[in-house]
Amino acid sequence: MQPNTPFLATAAGIAVATVYFAQPLLVTMGTELGIAPGTVGAFITVTQLGYGLGLFFLVPVGDLLDRRRLIRLQFVLLAVALLLTGIARNAAMLLIGLAAVGALAVVTQSLVAFGAALSAPAERGRTVGAITSGVVIGILLARTTSGLLTDLAGWRSVYLVACGLCLAIALALPRSAPLPRSNLSYGALLRSMLDLWRSEPLFRESALRAFFIFASFSTLWTSIALPLTERQLSHTAIGAFGLIGAAGALAAGPAGRLADQGHGQLIATLASMLLATSWLLTAWTPYSLVALATGAILLDLAVQAIHVTNQSRIYPLQPDAGSRLIGGYMVFYSLGSGVGAIASTALYERAGWTAVCGLGAAFGVGSLVTSVRAAPRTSRASRPCESCR
Repeated sequence: MQPNTPFLATAAGIAVATVYFAQPLLVTMGTELGIAPGTVGAFITVTQLGYGLGLFFLVPVGDLLDRRRLIRLQFVLLAVALLLTGIARNAAMLLIGLAAVGALAVVTQSLVAFGAALSAPAERGRTVGAITSGVVIGILLARTTSGLLTDLAGWRSVYLVACGLCLAIALALPRSAPLPRSNLSYGALLRSMLDLWRSEPLFRESALRAFFIFASFSTLWTSIALPLTERQLSHTAIGAFGLIGAAGALAAGPAGRLADQGHGQLIATLASMLLATSWLLTAWTPYSLVALATGAILLDLAVQAIHVTNQSRIYPLQPDAGSRLIGGYMVFYSLGSGVGAIASTALYERAGWTAVCGLGAAFGVGSLVTSVRAAPRTSRASRPCESCR
C-alpha cells in the first residue's frame, strides 16, 4: 500500500508547527507573564526538552504498536496539551503546557517513519523528502501564522486554533494495512536504541550532525524576534520572515532523490559549508533586512538538505527499527534546538547580535567537521543487531 503522502505531509507540518508557534511571540508572552527578555528562550527550551523526551519514549513505540492508532492517539493528546497552553494563566502552567506540546508533537516523526515504512525502497527517499517538505513549511509558516493570529486575536488564539486542527487530523487519518511489529518488550525496545547507537556508525554521524544543524537553525529563529522587536516590527511582520525561510522546503525533494542515488555524503558536506557561511549575511541584520532574508533562505536550504539526507540514509540500516532510528536521530535534533534557543537569547542580551551570529556559524562549522571527518562507510543493514528485532 502506498502512503497518502500529501495528507501525511500536511499532518506533519501542522504537528511540528505547534513547537514553533512561540518563537515570534516570546517578548509578548514574556511581558504578559512577567518574564525578562533574556530568559524567554526558556519557552523554546522547555518545549524542545519535552520533544526530546517524546522522541525517546514515544516514537519507538511505533515499532511495537499499530502506528495508525498510535498516531491518532498522539494527535488527540496533542490537542489537549495545546488547549492547556492556550488557557494558561501563569508562567508555570504555560511551561507545563509547552513541555507537553513538545512531547506530543513528536507525532511528526511517527508520520515520517509511517510514510517510509509504507514506501517501496526505491521511493523511500522521495517520500521522506515530501513529508519533510511539509515539516519545513510547517516550521516556518508557524511563525507567520502565529504572528498574524496574535495581531488579530492575541497569542492564546494560536494554540486554540491548533487544538482544533489536531482534532480534525485525528478524525481524518486514513486507514492502512498493518505493518510488521517488533516482538520486543517496551523496556527492550528502549534499550535497543542504545544498541543502534553503538552498532551503526552512520547513525552516530547523522545524529551528531543533526545536533549541530538544528542548534544553528534554532539560534537564528529563536533570537531573531529580539532585534526585530527592537526595530518596532509587528508580530505579523516578524512572523512573515517564516515565509522567506519556507524556501528551504525546496531543498527537501531534490536532497531526498540524490540520497536515493547514493550522493548523501556529498550533499551533507556541501550543505554544511552553506550553513556556516550563511551567517556572514545574517550578521548584517541590524543594518539590512534584505541581508537577513538572504541569509535565512540559505540557512534553511542547507538545514533541510542535510536533514532529509540524514533520514533517508539511516532508515535502510534497520527497516524493522524505523521508528527507533528516526526517534533516536531526532533526539539530537531536539537537543540542538534547545541549546540554540537558550544560548542565543542569553547571548543576545549580553553581547548583541554579532555574537549570536558567531554562535550560529560555529554550530555550522561543527556540522561541516562532522561531515568531513566521516569516512565512506558500508551500511551494516545486512548485519542487524539482534536486540533491535
